Amino acid sequence: MDICFSQTEARVLGCLLEKEVTTPDQYPLTLNALTTACNQKSNRDPVMSLDEATVQDTLEALKTKRFVQEVTAGFGSRVAKYQHRFCNTEFSTFQFSKQEKAIICVMLLRGPQSPGELRTRTNRLCSFGDVKEVEAVLSTLSEHPKGPFVVQLPKEPGKRDFRYMHLFSGEVDIEALQQQSAAVGSPSSPSAERLTALEEEVAELKKEVEELKAMLESLTS
Repeated sequence: MDICFSQTEARVLGCLLEKEVTTPDQYPLTLNALTTACNQKSNRDPVMSLDEATVQDTLEALKTKRFVQEVTAGFGSRVAKYQHRFCNTEFSTFQFSKQEKAIICVMLLRGPQSPGELRTRTNRLCSFGDVKEVEAVLSTLSEHPKGPFVVQLPKEPGKRDFRYMHLFSGEVDIEALQQQSAAVGSPSSPSAERLTALEEEVAELKKEVEELKAMLESLTS
């Protein structure tokens, strides 16, 4: 897939996709409204602090790539508004189901997530019956003929669920991530070594306590 969005491009597109559904009366968005959406503290990861100039430059870049379109607010109005051309429009390359679009939107806004997290965080954009339904849609996106659009990441040590990541910001080096996870979870990792050292220290302290108790008993007998 010949698409590689920067972090700010992913954020701007994700906001346009989100607000198209959650606040249709205010969509398309003005530059000010879009900047506010990009800098939201809720439903965003990482939280950003973009100024209007940065958002405007990002919009221009996305317009050049034909993923964003500028429209006027109404007859005689000079206020520019912006709408995406990313998917499900007359001029879009991609046509996604409501559930597919919701998952991509939330991933653009929040990065890698588990199926359970995606089910919870897409509840304003679509509905899923259960986590298995989310997993089925993720499988479709990962095997899409025009994709893949998402990829399953190696399971992190101590985590129960796999996380998935979108591929609109470039390919993911799964092999490197697997090696990283293996290193973190291996017995020779720094955290494991510290745990072993602490266990040995506790064992020594217990031994000393027993010896002191024995000495005390001999002195008082």
